[in-house]
Amino acid sequence: MAVTDTTAETAIVLDFETTGLSPDQGERAIEIGAVKLVDGVVVDTFQQLMYPGKRIDYFIEDYTGITNSMLKDAPSCAQVMREFSEYIDGFNLVAHNASFDSKFLQAEFRRIKKKQQGEFACSMLISRRIYPESPNHKLGTLVEYKDLPSDGTFHRALADSQMTAHLWLELINDIKDEYAFDYVPFNVMQKLSRTAKGAVCRFLQSEAEKL
Repeated sequence: MAVTDTTAETAIVLDFETTGLSPDQGERAIEIGAVKLVDGVVVDTFQQLMYPGKRIDYFIEDYTGITNSMLKDAPSCAQVMREFSEYIDGFNLVAHNASFDSKFLQAEFRRIKKKQQGEFACSMLISRRIYPESPNHKLGTLVEYKDLPSDGTFHRALADSQMTAHLWLELINDIKDEYAFDYVPFNVMQKLSRTAKGAVCRFLQSEAEKL
């Protein structure tokens, strides 16, 4: 199904936990978490562990808190990703460091012969343009910098996607306030992530005038 709502406030914010850094090296997803936003309101969440077909190493267990014993009875990646494909149908997608999550989503979808319909935007790249004075642009730093809601859990997929959703809405609201947007189109957020830092103000002023 094609994406039907092109405003930035309607999207699915997702996060993967994985066995490693790259699906090109045979690494797999072990957890998916997602937050469904409609008109800036959280209407649903999705979270599921998944068995990657192999044991995970101690570093990943320690980093995520996800253990081999937690995964041994989890459903397969294929089963979870079929469910997730239906869940995100019709929505654009957001992730913090989207290049990482989009690669794993596409790799897992290829395994089950599914196609990604929505497009991605990256909250990390956009935060670099909108919050250049932040100490860095890691998710945890931005949550503290903007005083966003958090229960203190990091590197679990649903908790990270919930914090990213708060960050995404904060970015949109700050852009609205600063540049007098009535609403922010999703493709403006995508273009913003690729805009040179010195050209951000001019770009957003120009885009606001078009609406």
